[in-house]
Amino acid sequence: MEIPGYGEIKAETVVFDLNGTLGSDGKVDDEVKHLLERLADRYTVVILSADTFGTLEEEFKGLPVRVERVKDGSEKLQKAMSYGSYIAIGNGNNDVAMLESAELAFCVIGPEGATIDALLASDIVVTDVKDAIAMLLNEKKLIATLRG
Repeated sequence: MEIPGYGEIKAETVVFDLNGTLGSDGKVDDEVKHLLERLADRYTVVILSADTFGTLEEEFKGLPVRVERVKDGSEKLQKAMSYGSYIAIGNGNNDVAMLESAELAFCVIGPEGATIDALLASDIVVTDVKDAIAMLLNEKKLIATLRG
């Protein structure tokens, strides 16, 4: 997609963090899961997580998404980069390198907060992951936010 005054975004993959980004305490609400299904019609959807709460596979069972367990931010970056050009959505210190290397980066400041470094590494800041997904589902929202 072409964004006037910003540039072209060619990414075909959206990479998400789980805790603090897609969900809280390892749980993802049904509305977010439905939005991920819709997003998967347009992009390859990948969830990279250290799986702190041990819910990674169960939360996304049956959804058209890829899940991968990572141990730290360095491994998260390597996995994200293996998908080529990508869009990243995260909130924590272990997301910073992934956000910095993304073609487009969203920081989610939700109930678990976000780190200053994740905020500074992002192009767009939202208070709910649903808003980030909505922007990816409707290019006009992205254009309205990013255009120069």
